[in-house]
Amino acid sequence: MRVGKASFIPEIDAAVSKDPRWALLQRVASSQQFRGSTRLREFLLYVGECAIRNSPKDATEQQIGIHIFHRSPGYNSSEDSIVRTHARLLRLKLGEYFSGEGAREETIIEIPKGHYLPVFQPDGKHYSDPHPVEPPPLREETSIPITAAAPTASKVAQGRSAKIWLAISACSLVILFAATIWMGRSKSRAVESGMETLWGPFLSGSQPLVIYSNALFVGDSNNGFHVAPAETETSPSQPLRESGTLLYTGTGAVMAIHQLTQLFDAHHASFILKRSLLVTWDDARSTNLIFIGSRAQNPALTMLPSTNDFTLLDDPDSAGFINNHPKPGEPKAYSRPRNFFSKDYAVLALLPGLQQGKWILVFSGVSTLGTEAAVEYACHPYDVAALLRAASFKDGEIRPFEALLETTIVGGVPMEARLVTIRTH
Repeated sequence: MRVGKASFIPEIDAAVSKDPRWALLQRVASSQQFRGSTRLREFLLYVGECAIRNSPKDATEQQIGIHIFHRSPGYNSSEDSIVRTHARLLRLKLGEYFSGEGAREETIIEIPKGHYLPVFQPDGKHYSDPHPVEPPPLREETSIPITAAAPTASKVAQGRSAKIWLAISACSLVILFAATIWMGRSKSRAVESGMETLWGPFLSGSQPLVIYSNALFVGDSNNGFHVAPAETETSPSQPLRESGTLLYTGTGAVMAIHQLTQLFDAHHASFILKRSLLVTWDDARSTNLIFIGSRAQNPALTMLPSTNDFTLLDDPDSAGFINNHPKPGEPKAYSRPRNFFSKDYAVLALLPGLQQGKWILVFSGVSTLGTEAAVEYACHPYDVAALLRAASFKDGEIRPFEALLETTIVGGVPMEARLVTIRTH
């Protein structure tokens, strides 16, 4: 392979180019999901070729950073999260492709979380097994010579029985193959239905209003900034200054909005974006709303119906959520050390809007990393399908709910979110 100055340009040898997995990679890379992102296409083709060549050493975070994102050899990947960030986006795009445009593909490409080398998972035998094991030869039965010229009745019966069993076996294989295809397509339809159920009100009709957190900070660059007390007053039109009151939006909230943009673009929809301090009741009254950010840092969220099952934990030593109505065996609170980011929690909630037929989606993490993980979770078709199953919703049914998610944090980056518990209203 060769790395160009502007982009990754793979020079594929004959063995790779003839591999069916390379043709699949080409189809995925040229799909609607990847047309707007050159870097993601290059990322996919690079790690895909590494998988076909069975060369995991070339698909490490360091090597991807060097070959695809033009980082210098030996760069500090713990401080530069560009590969991990794009890997999450790549997993999202692959999920979108195989649940939509590529639903009929016989082979699915997955990139396991925590790894970068793709796994090819066909309906039948895995392509990743380069040396298939041949079945052992049938054992020859000892033959006993028969002196009669004409076949005996028992031998004729055995021949007919063998033909019948062959016919039954062939029919069974056909039925099994058809059932496998039907199950795969049914699963794909179920995944697509889940996304339509959760996101349908926001992707169709009028543009929803996306409201992102805007925490108030006070201080100056010499002495540092800290979150302003709740009683601090400021005007939305007040210019930002080097000292005084500043507005802050976390990296996780920015990444969350990027995830939403990708989702809406894929469905040819759009939204209106506003920071929390600029939202008015007139804005919120007659439209669907999506809140990005912690309730503590999103003032507009305090004016509207709030979550009742999970509320922020008010503890100087711990951060997390209070479990107001714990089920048997559940803790009364889900918390983590306030200053140690190995995991984070977030609430994903669907609430009734201010007018009948309108909805409010809330993505509220303890930190902006938890918020980012919650939005990524809700944008992933398979995670949404699991969420709706846990809520016991029937096909096409949607009711208000509150879900608590936990995400693992590695190097300041949310890696994987999982559903902890859910309440339906």
